[in-house]
Amino acid sequence: MILIRSLLLLMFFIFSGVFYSQTTVTMTLPIVTLMDIEPTGSFTLNFTAPTEAGNALGNPTPNTSKWVNYTSAIAPGGLTRKITASVNKVIAGVNIRLQAAAASGAGGGTLGTSSGQVTLTTTPITIISGIGGAYTGNGANNGHALTISLTTNTYANLQAQANTAIVITYTITE
Repeated sequence: MILIRSLLLLMFFIFSGVFYSQTTVTMTLPIVTLMDIEPTGSFTLNFTAPTEAGNALGNPTPNTSKWVNYTSAIAPGGLTRKITASVNKVIAGVNIRLQAAAASGAGGGTLGTSSGQVTLTTTPITIISGIGGAYTGNGANNGHALTISLTTNTYANLQAQANTAIVITYTITE
């Protein structure tokens, strides 16, 4: 019994030494800045003419079909990102409003925060800020839902127009 115990202790000391092997893995994690609007395509918003003299124009029903998707990997110690929006032109007497909702869907990471409803001009305005290392998921129902609406602001400036195309430009930057 003493012999077996001695052999076991000897084997323990022999095999309890640290034996290891190493493999070095080299990896690259690129800086990524991608953003798009889903689904692609345009939509129409039309004011409704009143049917009774003295009544105001009827505002169009806001469009809620668009989503902003993004993927972001920032540099070590890098700044967070933001998304801005602007229009190619303004229409006298009309506010073009945009609101990004809170992020939802299949994404993860440090998703951005909505700035709430903003009135678009030809100068870019932040609609989402604080985007870190994150992804929103792709397509509709992922990312930030966008609500785009039109309202009148100054009736004295209104002029009848038909099929006036407005382009909204979205940009992701640091």
